[in-house]
Amino acid sequence: MNKPLRRIAVFCGILVLALLVRTNYLQYVRADELNTNEHNRRVQIERYAHERGDIIVDGEPVTGSVETTGSDFRYKRVWKDGAMWAPVTGYSSQAFDSSQLENLEDGILSGNGDQLFFDRTLSMFTGEKRTGGNIVTTLDAAAQKAAFEGLGKKKGAVAALDPQTGAILALASTPSYDPSVFAGNSLKDAEARQKLLDDKDKPMLNRALRETYPPGSTFKVVTASAALENGLYSDIDAKTDSPLPWRLPQSTNLLQNEGSIPCEDASLRNALRYSCNTVFGKISDDLGNEKMIEQAGKFGFGEEVFTPVRADASVYPKDNRPQNAMAGIGQASNRATPLQMAMVASAIANDGKLMEPYMVAQRQAPNLDVIYTHDKKQLSEPLSAENAQKVQQMMETVVEEGTGTSARIDGVTVGGKTGTAQHGLNNSEKPYAWFISYAKTDSGSPVAVAVVVEDGEANRDDISGGGLAAPIAKSVMKAVLDGKK
Repeated sequence: MNKPLRRIAVFCGILVLALLVRTNYLQYVRADELNTNEHNRRVQIERYAHERGDIIVDGEPVTGSVETTGSDFRYKRVWKDGAMWAPVTGYSSQAFDSSQLENLEDGILSGNGDQLFFDRTLSMFTGEKRTGGNIVTTLDAAAQKAAFEGLGKKKGAVAALDPQTGAILALASTPSYDPSVFAGNSLKDAEARQKLLDDKDKPMLNRALRETYPPGSTFKVVTASAALENGLYSDIDAKTDSPLPWRLPQSTNLLQNEGSIPCEDASLRNALRYSCNTVFGKISDDLGNEKMIEQAGKFGFGEEVFTPVRADASVYPKDNRPQNAMAGIGQASNRATPLQMAMVASAIANDGKLMEPYMVAQRQAPNLDVIYTHDKKQLSEPLSAENAQKVQQMMETVVEEGTGTSARIDGVTVGGKTGTAQHGLNNSEKPYAWFISYAKTDSGSPVAVAVVVEDGEANRDDISGGGLAAPIAKSVMKAVLDGKK
């Protein structure tokens, strides 16, 4: 070979080598980057080229996939009763990605996750139609329906747990939205989503997980737990050191009770029954801010909760003495999500053991083989079994003889606590109505519930946890109990 030809051959060899290096670099080194690039339309086309797996409730799918026309994307997501299930599933949109379970479990639902690599490979050789896997939830369809319909047109949220396992049974938020209206990628979908984003009532906000409220008097069960756990009191029927009137520490202001109720030196049982601000405000002051923060933390305050959908952290504030006294009755800067207050009721109902909340029971391959099963996990023990049973007695008195009679269920032991949480400058806004509760059977407690209602339509004087929230909690508990029969 003469010299010029040899040079050309070497040059061509270098070009081929460069192409091989470049190809391998793109396919292996930059593969993940290119696959996730928002401008890589091929990835998106492939993503929607097959049916998405389903989210399952009580053995039935609450989601589905339908074929589309006039688009490169063959399938899009649809929901059954989308507004009811949106706080659980989130959305999955061809144009706007996904949220909540649809996002966190996308690897299984889309079929693209590492756990489904074998299924994808097998379908390539067999020619079988490719689909995503399924997510089996812990949700109870009847309880979810009771929660959603109970809230109705009111603004609010419901969270219900199985105290013995931590399984989430209901998670409702109103007003809600139907994720189907912007599941595609058309101009109509974009307009529908923007309308939801512009809505002042925030229908896309998951109030059960992502909104914190002053918990009001429902927090008094935490303060009662702190009093028992720290040895401030041990007998729930003995008198407390609770003068009336009681002046807030370092202040000239008197802490007020609602109406003429017997709160002077009231026992813990009667103080919870009548919801005595003076008793629990003084307990919080007697214990001090650090011990109150510690007790709230044992119930989950101060930490985000992953269900796996993230719930905002609830907050018991580090504050001065008068503000700590107010926080002890669920006011001041005390803030809690409905899920957090369901966790409080759950721990008390479960004899002091707080289980980790979760909503994914299983992950299934497209052929329905189970590839993951959740194992229940204890998060903490906020109070001893003995003290938890004392608080149970107090909460059961609230339902039998106190402010929570609207939650009574014939033949069932129910414990609860009402709350009417003030908010706004000088408490000028309409208060939030709260109720937390649990129901007990011979085999323990199968359900604990927290309900909050932001009812802007009701008269201020008519707003109370017992009047607005307790009937909703009752219907949710009854739905769970009826399902156990």
